[in-house]
Amino acid sequence: MLFKKSIPTLIAEAAESGEGTLKRTLSSGGLVALGVGAIIGAGLFSLTGIAAAENAGPAVTLSFIVAALGCAFAGLCYAEFAAMIPVAGSAYTYSYATMGEFVAWIIGWDLVLEYALGAATVASSWSQYFNQLLLVFGIHLPESLLHGPWEGGIVNVPAIIIVCLLSLLLMRGTRESSLVNNVLVVVKVAVVLVFIALGWSFINPENHVPFIPANEGEQLVKSGQMGFFDFFNSDYFGHFGISGIMRGAGVVFFAFIGFDAVSTAAQEAKNPQKGMPIGIIGSLLVCTVLYVLFSYVMTGLEHYTMFAGDAKPVATAFEKTGYTFLNTALIIAILTGYTSVMLVMLLGQSRVFYTMSKDGLLPKFFSDLSKRQTPWKTNVIFMVFVSIFTGFVPVSDLGHMVSIGTLFAFVLVCIGILVLRKTNPEAPRPFRTPLVPLVPVLGVVVCVAMMASLPVQSWERLAIWMALGVGVYFLYGKRHSKIRKVAAQKNGSPQ
Repeated sequence: MLFKKSIPTLIAEAAESGEGTLKRTLSSGGLVALGVGAIIGAGLFSLTGIAAAENAGPAVTLSFIVAALGCAFAGLCYAEFAAMIPVAGSAYTYSYATMGEFVAWIIGWDLVLEYALGAATVASSWSQYFNQLLLVFGIHLPESLLHGPWEGGIVNVPAIIIVCLLSLLLMRGTRESSLVNNVLVVVKVAVVLVFIALGWSFINPENHVPFIPANEGEQLVKSGQMGFFDFFNSDYFGHFGISGIMRGAGVVFFAFIGFDAVSTAAQEAKNPQKGMPIGIIGSLLVCTVLYVLFSYVMTGLEHYTMFAGDAKPVATAFEKTGYTFLNTALIIAILTGYTSVMLVMLLGQSRVFYTMSKDGLLPKFFSDLSKRQTPWKTNVIFMVFVSIFTGFVPVSDLGHMVSIGTLFAFVLVCIGILVLRKTNPEAPRPFRTPLVPLVPVLGVVVCVAMMASLPVQSWERLAIWMALGVGVYFLYGKRHSKIRKVAAQKNGSPQ
């Protein structure tokens, strides 16, 4: 038997109100700000330079477009689900309704990669920029307090502090968290626009030539001197040329992680049928335009080869404008960007575990709510978990792991739309994904292509993480599943 949650049951859950349920406080504008808050951050300010230097050159702009296409196809699928099933839990909930409990568990476990480890990765980068800001005011933190033991230090103190502060804010309430996020979004978007506006007139066209740097391996394949699969497994793959654009898309895809976090807050939206599609698609559109313009200006200000090994590529590029007095403002903008990303990621993860706990797949304390109707125990647990990772464990190589986990979630959401259109075509859909099955199929194809372009190590880590998750499911989740218990009672037999 394939254990699924019915659409009417999920809608009934979404309609619940009062004590023990999440509070509806987010407007459509708040949802768009939530998405923008999650998206613009570490990916834009750090990975743009890495992808340009190592993978795509000036064509990193095209990498952003490829990544945006994959997100757009998946985003349209998310929008249909979020409007149709306005329940906290995002892709986990959608998978439960379409492909059953086991797939839902896999995707819920996978989302830990996206949100919890993503927050840890961002917090580590936040710490370095925070140190740069302190240096402006003549405050010097010892290096031992800025890095974990595997990076030559003792513990990353600023990273731990920011994770704890944001977790405490989330425990305070969604309304308060949303207000803080809105302020952070305004600041960082304003500075991104200033960077684009001031930098545009200083673009050196020679830095964009060639726009797509040549890949020697691709030339060997064209001439017949190398087989395609040999090229795919060679060191040439992913370093410039078309393959470099694709790998660059997989790298900068981390910069788009977050728009799906809007769907985790569906149960806290005032009008989810209208607000969720606006929040998901609106935030994605805003950020895509800003990303393309930002990356074009950045690679125009400085030659892409200069970003290799540069921990602050945006500041390096901005020096070419001569507006060095704005460097402090730029650091503050980057810090606000990182802060809002962490805030939304920590919120998203707590809402996924809240929903999984309500279904019995995780212990009950994950869904216990405070008087302010927030899953405070989950916030505490992830505050500790993320703090340990960002404070002591080197997380510099977790970006690819987070990206591949998110892409996997997107693939399942796209497949879910195809399944639901077939199994439940008459269900009310306040928003319909256009051009089905074309859009979901293209979403699967583009996301799988980006997954394939990521390093083999990313696949190995994903496999290990998923194997661990399967073990937890069979040891705990399956035995405590509420839907299985109900089915067993109806059948008069044990699970």
